[in-house]
Amino acid sequence: MMIWLKALYFMPEEKDLNSLAALFAQRVKQPQIKPPAHQWQDMALRIISELGVPANKRGSVFQACKQHSPEVIQLALTDTKELVQKGEPWKYFFKVLANRKKPL
Repeated sequence: MMIWLKALYFMPEEKDLNSLAALFAQRVKQPQIKPPAHQWQDMALRIISELGVPANKRGSVFQACKQHSPEVIQLALTDTKELVQKGEPWKYFFKVLANRKKPL
C-alpha cells in the first residue's frame, strides 16, 4: 500500500505531460548545413554548381579538387568556361584538367 501511495505522489499531473508534449511539438528542428571544412571542398561545390555536374560525378570533382592545387583547378575551370561551346561543360572540365600538370 505504501509503494502505491509513493507512486501517486511522484506521478506528474496530466496537464504537465500535455504541456511537455506541446513544447516538443512546437520545437521543430531546422536542418543544419555544415560549411565546408577545407578550401578544396568549397571550390568543388562551386564547380559543381557552375558546371552542372550530375550526382554520380560529384565525387570525382571533390577528388580532383583535393589532389590538384587551387591554381590548377581555377585555370581548368576558366579554360572550360572559355572553350566549351556546346555539350556538357563538366565533361570538358575533366578533359582540360587531365591535360594540365599532374597532381601534387
